[in-house]
Amino acid sequence: MGSQISIGVAIAVPAPYSESLTRARIDAGDPEALAIDPHITLMPPTVIEPDQLDAVRVHLREVAAAHAPFVVALSGTDTFRPISPVVFVAVTEGAEGCAELHGSVNTGPLSQPIRFPYHPHVTIAHDLDDARLDAAGLSRADFQARFPVAQFALYEYGDDGVWREVETFLLVTHDDPGG
Repeated sequence: MGSQISIGVAIAVPAPYSESLTRARIDAGDPEALAIDPHITLMPPTVIEPDQLDAVRVHLREVAAAHAPFVVALSGTDTFRPISPVVFVAVTEGAEGCAELHGSVNTGPLSQPIRFPYHPHVTIAHDLDDARLDAAGLSRADFQARFPVAQFALYEYGDDGVWREVETFLLVTHDDPGG
């Protein structure tokens, strides 16, 4: 049997917005800047056995099929300090859609206790000193983005410390016969 693997589930922030958010992380000196693309986490890093991966993929396909696409808007910055040394771009539209996906992802084979209440966001600086966190927040205080969310992805953490997309799951438009 192989060694355990670390996976995560997230909504990728598309270009051109992703470039600006990656640049914010690089400028802040965040060592994770190039290890993971800008994203909204649906399931934080989770360790599973390799033989669980197929069940996880089936589960995520079912989750995607049960949810319709929605729009996300990002605007300005905020922080989780003093609870956690994180500065992020805020989700100002679509948080409910993110929360619904998060709730569905974190069931079945991925059911797990959560450490903090779910709060969709895009991290731009993490685990840095206050001055760097403050600078990151100021650097994107006027950031604005709006984009459709039509998919989410399963990521796997590589031996080289980089998160890579393993599979994308398309959200399904549901016809409303009543309306």
